[in-house]
Amino acid sequence: MADQTPIATTPKPLIGAVKRLLRPLVRLLISKGMGLPALTELLKQVYVDVALTEFPNDGKKQTDSGISILTGVHRKDVKRLRAQKDKGPTTPRSVSIGGQLVSRWVGSPETTDKKGRPLPLPRQAESPGAPSFDALVAGISTDVRPRAVLEEWVRLGMAHIDKEDRVVLNHLAFVPQKGLEEKAFYLGRNIHDHIAAATHNLLGEGNPQLERSVHYSALTPESAAELAEAAHKSGMEALLDINRLALELAAKDKGKENATRRVNFGLYFYKGSSDFKKLRLETESEDSDA
Repeated sequence: MADQTPIATTPKPLIGAVKRLLRPLVRLLISKGMGLPALTELLKQVYVDVALTEFPNDGKKQTDSGISILTGVHRKDVKRLRAQKDKGPTTPRSVSIGGQLVSRWVGSPETTDKKGRPLPLPRQAESPGAPSFDALVAGISTDVRPRAVLEEWVRLGMAHIDKEDRVVLNHLAFVPQKGLEEKAFYLGRNIHDHIAAATHNLLGEGNPQLERSVHYSALTPESAAELAEAAHKSGMEALLDINRLALELAAKDKGKENATRRVNFGLYFYKGSSDFKKLRLETESEDSDA
């Protein structure tokens, strides 16, 4: 008898891709004590939300039964989830301010050297109009105290104070080394946008979006380390170039009615054990079972 489970109607290449992208996520969830029941509840919420927002019923009101048929979520759960008010993800205050601060720090000629590297900044301006950390914070928001921002940055590993009592930026992008809330925010936003771009391309929804990678296997640890260093150097140069251009365009677009778009240009580099043998064995096993 043929397999009648719902997964049997899904294309095998898509099943394989989803299984692979879920592995690191499941590893994270297990590490943080989040089991399958909690993930299942989240998936139900997301399925219902996507059905409501991305699959309109030709202008007609979507019924619980219709959403249940579309998503496979039980009608009682659909009714319950539709009654809940999801406020959506919130941006941590440290991220909202921190990202803007780093962007301006590494994108302004007043706060970078000739090679575009961020300069150490005195906490307060040494003369009127001179760059300082306090002035940088004030240029973003007057509702927060620069000292509070600095203390938070030191806690997150974003900056440190040198012997001359200057603020030194540890990272050219806002990537906290500590702070679960901040790191979890970037996990959700960056991986969402990466998968969204890939989904856009897979579904053929208009012009393809940028989603490229260079991948090699059967490398020695030394070669992988050398590539990691090269990727970090060239990748940060690309990010800094895009950041400078984005700052210029954002200033030009400020106040325009059609300034409603957001962009996210990211980089990643992964090194681990070669898995091509394992993948080949899995493929051969699936073919033998077909």
